[in-house]
Amino acid sequence: MRARALLFWLAFWPALAGTASAQGFADLGAEVEGFALPDRATVLEFPADHGAHPAFRIEWWYLTATLTGADGADYGIQWTLFRTATAPHEAEGWASPQLWMGHAAATTASAHHFAERLARGGTGQAGVSLGGEAPFLAWIDDWEMRSTAAPGEDVLDRLSVTARGADFGYALDLVAEGPLVLHGERGYSVKSEAGQASHYYSQPFYRVTGRLDLPGGSVAVTGHAWLDREWSSQPLAPDQTGWDWFALRFESGDRLMGFVLRGASGDFTAGTWIAADGTATPLAPGALRAEALERADVAGREVPVTWRLTLPERGLDVTLRALNPQAWMATSIPYWEGPVRVSGSHAGRGYLEMTGY
Repeated sequence: MRARALLFWLAFWPALAGTASAQGFADLGAEVEGFALPDRATVLEFPADHGAHPAFRIEWWYLTATLTGADGADYGIQWTLFRTATAPHEAEGWASPQLWMGHAAATTASAHHFAERLARGGTGQAGVSLGGEAPFLAWIDDWEMRSTAAPGEDVLDRLSVTARGADFGYALDLVAEGPLVLHGERGYSVKSEAGQASHYYSQPFYRVTGRLDLPGGSVAVTGHAWLDREWSSQPLAPDQTGWDWFALRFESGDRLMGFVLRGASGDFTAGTWIAADGTATPLAPGALRAEALERADVAGREVPVTWRLTLPERGLDVTLRALNPQAWMATSIPYWEGPVRVSGSHAGRGYLEMTGY
């Protein structure tokens, strides 16, 4: 569940936008005057909805990948572009209310490398475009997610993705081998018992080839990737203080997206079961059960790094173990994100993200 970006941007706004006071996480549950809200009747349209939605307060393009190196080792990467706005419109130059942030990471069993980039809209430093030199391009500085799709293909069917930090980098080529998946009700994804929601879809069927650059040298990698797209303005309830998000690919070819939003009045869980052919079935709230089994000391916090997930209706009973328990993103607002190995009733690999710890 990609609502994590919201917390990052509420902390980031005072620095870039000069807001009068810092805003806490609970403000995500309050209405923000003038911004659009998700509408259950909205029909997502492509390629238009691959682009930005400046009438909404928060948005992201969020890629994770589980990779295997030519050396036989497991790796994971993250590439994320976040957009937020201080007003529901666009403008030129420094008058733009659009703010951008990029996160990139590479994870091994023994190390976690990450970097962060910040930008103001309207200056050309960051953005998302449809058409022009590439059918689709998301960028911040020299980090790019660029479409290489042929005419007639969806612009996200083929991508090249690049990023570089002080001690790592990667250049990856992605080819989609399945359809886009709309979460919730045709892309309308409910996030609380009170009905807060977002528009949310994914491309979870990428096959990946490319190169990962690490302090010890470069390694050729192959694997699978998952891209999430989500936008909203008021997606969470006031008492929701953190979340656990799971994106799993099983050896059967089936996939699972699930999230737990933790709140003072109880947890809210939802998700999507994605069959190998791309058929998506929304999970009823509470159908997916997540139990933290083991915790580790991570950056001075007790963070769950081993989980049990059960989904009785699919015969799912699996254990998730972090490839690297220390996959901590010490960015503007810190969080945990890294690859996991899956065992039990279903074997596979995936990604886990956790905030609020």
